[in-house]
Amino acid sequence: MAKEAISPPTENGKVGREPGASKAKRRLDNVPPGEQRIAKVFLCIFLLYALLTVYLVRYLEYESNDHSNPIVEGIMHKLKGINHVPIRRPADMRKPVQDKQLPPYASQNVRLEDIKDIETLQHTFPIHASGDLEEIDHPGIFLADEHQFQAVLYAHPELPKDGKIRVPKFWRPVAYGENGVRDFLGKHGKRLITPEEANQIGSFYNNLETIYISVASYRDPECLPTVEDMFLRADNPERLRVAIIDQRMDNDSVAPCSRPRIPCDEDPEQPMCKYAHLIDSFEISAPLSIGPVFARHLANRMYRGEYFAMQIDSHVRFIEHWDTSIVMQWKQAKNEMGVISTYLSDIIESIDPVTHENRHPNRPIMCKTDYEGNGKMKHLRHGQQPEGLPGIHGEPTLHPFWAAGFSFARGHFVIQVPYDQYREEIFQGLRGFTYGYDYYTAEVSVAFHMYAIKENKEKRKKVKLFWENGVLYPGSSVEGMKRLNGIIGMGDPGDEYYNKDEEEYGLGQVRPKEKFFRLYGIHTDTKTVEDHLCTFVGRPMMKKFKPFLRENGMGIDFSKIDFEWKDPANAAKGKLNAN
Repeated sequence: MAKEAISPPTENGKVGREPGASKAKRRLDNVPPGEQRIAKVFLCIFLLYALLTVYLVRYLEYESNDHSNPIVEGIMHKLKGINHVPIRRPADMRKPVQDKQLPPYASQNVRLEDIKDIETLQHTFPIHASGDLEEIDHPGIFLADEHQFQAVLYAHPELPKDGKIRVPKFWRPVAYGENGVRDFLGKHGKRLITPEEANQIGSFYNNLETIYISVASYRDPECLPTVEDMFLRADNPERLRVAIIDQRMDNDSVAPCSRPRIPCDEDPEQPMCKYAHLIDSFEISAPLSIGPVFARHLANRMYRGEYFAMQIDSHVRFIEHWDTSIVMQWKQAKNEMGVISTYLSDIIESIDPVTHENRHPNRPIMCKTDYEGNGKMKHLRHGQQPEGLPGIHGEPTLHPFWAAGFSFARGHFVIQVPYDQYREEIFQGLRGFTYGYDYYTAEVSVAFHMYAIKENKEKRKKVKLFWENGVLYPGSSVEGMKRLNGIIGMGDPGDEYYNKDEEEYGLGQVRPKEKFFRLYGIHTDTKTVEDHLCTFVGRPMMKKFKPFLRENGMGIDFSKIDFEWKDPANAAKGKLNAN
């Protein structure tokens, strides 16, 4: 047996072994040569296996991400003569696509013209709108009596002399073809959209459907708390994108809605700082405001392809988990064309101050409308709506009308039925019906409105309203109402009205307007309404209409429903008189 080599004594007198003579080396030297070769082969195999495993993991990670650049790909497609628009299969309906890593521009200052395909568009979020502007005619100035407005202009030199203002552009991505997304979706209302077309509208973030929330505010100090609250109470605030139409005076006592309470460097966790990348704000001078209709028209312009679109007032509070709840309730309807919309209940004692849960068991319904005004100003208008305990559970309840105060729908609702800057709320509901949309009230309310009643009366009465601009645009209200009534066939014979952009803002052809009036007892010839429609809403309406929901979930087929609401009280009177 070989003797171990001993090194000379060290400086401290100790004896050590030769350098490099480790136990591992000595054991390896004692292993027979054949076994050494086997060990070396095994070691090589192990190292090769480890390298292959690391490579495979990296490869799979790479394949799961999208490292393509749409701009480069668009150029390559042109060079190859390819005009490619990817289509997702019907089997993929309602199934979110796994998010993909996008180029740096996808989340910062993205331009719609740079995105050439729908798949990339659906996985680009957020896309901002407030800096993407165009020039339009101001609706109040355009419809005002020209002679009278000259006198107004002399007293208010701050108003644009040429009647032009710059506003955000509508969402019109090139990915949907040269004729635009409105043509892609049902040819501007000429036909019902298909499941495949609907499925190609809407973006995702972290595999969640995104939500666009528009807030129209007129000098409202509650706007900031409203925006803060929607982020604080959401389960997934990163899926939200908020657009604020902030109508303010110069040197207004009300701070801008998007301004944080304190500087962000002092408290970066404030919602307005933490989620600043998800907030768009478009400020417009208060004297240019002619009411909520125009403000909501501007808000519709700021939609940028989100999966859902929600509209609220600027003085609203939310319950905990509101985003999860409203999405779930919408899906329970199993109706792609469903719109959850209502006048919200009052906030007082409706939200638990500690848990922020809903403690208001009632839910409102939209079922009361009537004519108001006189002469050319006579028109349909929704009044105060009733509320009560829901009689339908596990799904939202159908009701007749749409409400501007709260609306939650798929993004294609905003695309197909954008607000006309000249017309009233009732027209939006009728127009949506003619495009194939159906209206519901939620079983559980997710938001509540701060009305000027009870303990909130005093502070809400102090808030300025757009009525303070009523004298600035003489004659515009009458002309706007003539436009509304003329397009929907409710105007007086011989009336002339401004009919520009009727394809953009007019009625659809999926359902006739006459069907809407007949269903809900509205007589446009005599300008009267059958009463007690609310007694039909709930179980009777669900039983009558729900069986005709199309199998593919694309709305209720009213062509198969023969129904006309008649006031049962009038029928009872008729029988009594006959006797």
